Amino acid sequence: MAGTGVGYVRVLLATYGTRGDVEPVLALAVQLQELGATVQVCAPPDVELVAVAERSGVALTTFPKPWRSSETAPTTAEERVVDPSEFVTEHIDITFCPLLEAAEQNDVLLASGMLHFVARSVAELTGIPYRFVVFAPVLDLPQRDAVIGPPINAHRSSLGLATIDDVRSLLFTARPWVAADPTLWPVSEPSSVVRSPAWILPDDRPLPPGLEAFLDAGEPPVYVGFGSMRVCEDAAAAATTAARAHGRRTILARGWSGLSAIDDRDDCTVVGEINQQALFRRVAAVVHHGGAGTTTAAARAGAPQVVVPQAADQSYWAARVTELGIGSTHHGARRTTESLSACLDIALSPETRRRADALSDLIPVDGARTAARWLLEFAADRT
Repeated sequence: MAGTGVGYVRVLLATYGTRGDVEPVLALAVQLQELGATVQVCAPPDVELVAVAERSGVALTTFPKPWRSSETAPTTAEERVVDPSEFVTEHIDITFCPLLEAAEQNDVLLASGMLHFVARSVAELTGIPYRFVVFAPVLDLPQRDAVIGPPINAHRSSLGLATIDDVRSLLFTARPWVAADPTLWPVSEPSSVVRSPAWILPDDRPLPPGLEAFLDAGEPPVYVGFGSMRVCEDAAAAATTAARAHGRRTILARGWSGLSAIDDRDDCTVVGEINQQALFRRVAAVVHHGGAGTTTAAARAGAPQVVVPQAADQSYWAARVTELGIGSTHHGARRTTESLSACLDIALSPETRRRADALSDLIPVDGARTAARWLLEFAADRT
């Protein structure tokens, strides 16, 4: 690292995943820039993710393949089965060379998402300090070492690097960083991680005039959105009719599934990418997939939640929402008007609203600033 001032620190922040992976990294990048560091972010080239980076004023280097391209798989469970070894190899092929090229131009690397397959190898080849961060409770998920380890070690061997027996340590490092709200995710062994509150990217965009008019035209509506998850149109139909059964209007987010209104009634409006921080404060409940970012955004806004988990860590967030009494969980893959209406019975109750309001006051928003200081100190200590 040239020089001694913070301004000479060149930080590489890299992730390969959905918006839930990219937006926290951009929040950290903004704070690092404010502290005087030079920051480069590597992320997927999806249009939505690039737009968030542009609004943040952060320079973005993109990987060659959009994350969304991996979400165009068939919709049945049988068709979604992927050989884990092939999955690992594919992500190594997509991410290794661009990450290595970027790392060679920087002084410290912090990675997240699917980069755990290659980030340690890149750090070893370039000799730069390295940390890995997670935004969701994936540290204790079964890693299937027997199928994940061989393709990683084969790649390391091809680079002249030593093979690894401890796959978990390779994926997450011996002491990973955790960036998540401590109430929503209380880590069972805090000494095994470095944790900060969630990294939240401020969003001061106004809501579109049409949406403002819709909000002002009646009682707070129910928001329904599944983000980057692929869900069928029946999810939108069931949620809309369930909200109607409770006398509520609906705001339906298109998401990556391209959801649309089920009819032309004026009690439902469809939105694209939106400022959730502003919108969630004005809705009666948030029906969503249970991603870490959406769960935190709804909790921070004091909005009761109905979590309809689809994959990965989403069942964990659903369970926490239910345990905390700030919403309910939809169980089972089949979404019906009746099943979602039962969930809304809980979410729309005054007691759930009271608990959600109380919890919102407990969620800190300075996680990214705290982590930015830590990362600069970490880089300085190792140069």
